[in-house]
Amino acid sequence: MTKIALAGLGYWGPNLARVLNQSQTCDFVAACDVNRISLEKITTQYPFLKGYRDFNELISSDVDAVVIATPISTHYDLAKRALLAGKHVFVEKPLAHRADLARELVELAADRQKTLFTGHTFIYSPPVIKIKELIDSGEIGDVHYISLSRVNLGLYQKDVDVVWDLAVHDISILLYWLGEMPVNGASFGRACVQHDKRDVAFLWLEFPSGVVASNEISWLSPQKMRRTCVVGSKRMIVYDDMDLAEKVKIYDSGVDFCQPQTFGEFQLTYRIGDMHAPYLGNAEPLLKEIEHFVHCFTTGERSITSGEFGAQVVEVLELVDRSHLNTPQPAIAGIRMGF
Repeated sequence: MTKIALAGLGYWGPNLARVLNQSQTCDFVAACDVNRISLEKITTQYPFLKGYRDFNELISSDVDAVVIATPISTHYDLAKRALLAGKHVFVEKPLAHRADLARELVELAADRQKTLFTGHTFIYSPPVIKIKELIDSGEIGDVHYISLSRVNLGLYQKDVDVVWDLAVHDISILLYWLGEMPVNGASFGRACVQHDKRDVAFLWLEFPSGVVASNEISWLSPQKMRRTCVVGSKRMIVYDDMDLAEKVKIYDSGVDFCQPQTFGEFQLTYRIGDMHAPYLGNAEPLLKEIEHFVHCFTTGERSITSGEFGAQVVEVLELVDRSHLNTPQPAIAGIRMGF
């Protein structure tokens, strides 16, 4: 059985450790963290693990693959070292903090004939997979637009702003659903608490197919919300990740326009039909993701969230970063509001 090690035991690392231990497809043999207390805690919980505080020692061992769940700023360096050491590599999202570095990792993995996998967990969740099926099958018709909201009170991150922490999820979902890269993008955000770090942002993306998407993200909201609306020409979908009973709802609703022969024939028909919630199952996305990683590097199959996919997500993050407006401009010069 293939041997896997985990590097990074902070906020997300223990969750990865749990599913690595649970999986029947690999042998979870080692963990690494510079923090002695974190390392002792995980090796106490899983006594069979060999603990490392030096990453170079870890990748010099006989492990087949390394899962990297360290701060984003370290992803590139650690992934590069692991690939050069001949390991298959799973990197938590985002793949790197710059698109050129992400591309370098993709090329290195190809050169070394190793699997480079990006941890975009939502791509493995039943609701997201179901919506992909509904879009691809044409059941909802042509997609007009998608709106996504992902807000909560925290958690503030040390090394990235809210775009790189939260929008990375929604961007990956959009790329997965639509199968194309955006041609235009814009963002507006504010740093409300820390002057140098955006904690609220609004993103807009336009895709070659004509689909437009808006994305609201925030660390500064009184309520946790993860809600997405996909509007098609035939049907509409609401995906509420906070709804434990019915995460995906499909509405037979829409507006039809009858092309008039004369002005008097102008007519819009509003359709409000039934709603149904499809059965989604209860598979755990994180476990599915880890097992897909193992499957890919043992069979050579290309991953859904490959290094290439991860690099594309980083490219979109950079696109919206470049378009970021700190100061909104009035649509009409000199416009004033009077009451």
